[in-house]
Amino acid sequence: MAITKGFRALVDEAMAEVRTYSVDEVRARLDDPAVQIVDIRDVRELEREGTVPGCINAPRGMLEFWVDPASPYYKPVFGDESKEFILFCGAGWRSALATKTLQDMGMSNVAHIDGGFTAWVKQGAPVESLDAHKARRHPKG
Repeated sequence: MAITKGFRALVDEAMAEVRTYSVDEVRARLDDPAVQIVDIRDVRELEREGTVPGCINAPRGMLEFWVDPASPYYKPVFGDESKEFILFCGAGWRSALATKTLQDMGMSNVAHIDGGFTAWVKQGAPVESLDAHKARRHPKG
């Protein structure tokens, strides 16, 4: 069976329909309580490369289930309509597709980071290790 629409066409279509922020735009909003950054990369990528401080992790394969209140896997953080959810992945392709999917599900408060984590690191934006991320999210004591 031949592929009639490749991944690049899907990504390009998504990019035309979603809000895309530069690394600098998101970096300027890291402390904004109205922003929730969402890392959709696989845990192996987080272990290897670290992540953005203050983000939450929602693996791409579970995102739709975590966002939908009717799902048994629903995560209430995604029900906060006062926040803008800014997604990122490694290069910006998965996050473009994921942002488009969330828009298709009815969310209007979603965007993604142009160039993903690769651009984030290349531009010297802050990064924390997965261990530091876990410690911040789940402090002991």
